[in-house]
Amino acid sequence: MLASTAIVSCNFTASSSGCLNNKTPKRHRTRLISKLRINSASCHFPRLYNCNQESKGRFFLPLEKRGTVQICCVSEGTRSLEDPDVEKDDSDTKDIRIAGRAEGRDWTTSILLFFFWAAILYYVFNLAPNQTQSRDLYFVEKLSNLKGDDGFRMNQVLVSLWYIMGLWPLAYSMLLLPTGRSNKSSIPVWPFLTLSFFGGAYALLPYFIIWKPPPPPVDEAELSRWPLNFLESKITAGVIGAVGLGLIVSAGLATSDWKEFYQYFRESKLVHATTLDFSLLSTFAPFWVYNDMTVRRCYDKYSWLLPLSVIPFLGPALYIFLRPSPSTEQVSLETSAKSD
Repeated sequence: MLASTAIVSCNFTASSSGCLNNKTPKRHRTRLISKLRINSASCHFPRLYNCNQESKGRFFLPLEKRGTVQICCVSEGTRSLEDPDVEKDDSDTKDIRIAGRAEGRDWTTSILLFFFWAAILYYVFNLAPNQTQSRDLYFVEKLSNLKGDDGFRMNQVLVSLWYIMGLWPLAYSMLLLPTGRSNKSSIPVWPFLTLSFFGGAYALLPYFIIWKPPPPPVDEAELSRWPLNFLESKITAGVIGAVGLGLIVSAGLATSDWKEFYQYFRESKLVHATTLDFSLLSTFAPFWVYNDMTVRRCYDKYSWLLPLSVIPFLGPALYIFLRPSPSTEQVSLETSAKSD
């Protein structure tokens, strides 16, 4: 049988001392516990006593000294001898304790992510194929609609990849705001999300390195303001999911373009780095889906979406569309935990 710990205030004379156990008459137990409550208000705590855990439910009260505290180990079977108004742990309290422990930072992950990010950047800038610089510049102008119709047909797989890379930062914004914000860091997440529209995962990885959970609490007023009202909208989630599905289907149907795309991947730094960027965003997305589920406390109901989140873009987009809004209960609990 497990034992729990209770603090008993002892600020009384020897005349009120004694040993309280299961054989003590009920009226005597009630009187003695009431006296403990009355004297605890004026008690100072210069010393702590730790009783033997083999006391089997008995309270040993120090007789010689005033103003002491005894920490008694009480078995679950004798829990009723204590104050009946003691609050029991519920699931919300446990969540708060877990969130409090999560505040501790394991820098091993950050260090590994830093070296991984440095290695990726070194590969892209120094080792990735770069045989078609002039063609890469032409592709950027064509994909950005800076060149008119000159009769050249762009590879449909490359076109779909280019435009879906513009949807990934929006999807990550919906996953990181507000549940992926860092609680202990003074660096906000929005600059990294903004840069990700140009740098993709290469710009998001530094934030992953310094991220420290749990996120700060969110109130109803913040949810109703920009940008959260836009990012939490089901319309926004439905639009990016539908557009992403259309782009992926378009690329999948362009069977004749895949061989040409593979050739581009082997020669072009633009295509090579963009494809690697897409792969990195797809790899990290399931973790942030899980983090969002945990903070919103919907894992039990939506856990079946976690395996689907490994499907590039479509899996996270489906979760974003189906997920619930941030819980006001969770907001109030985190606020109270922070104040404590």
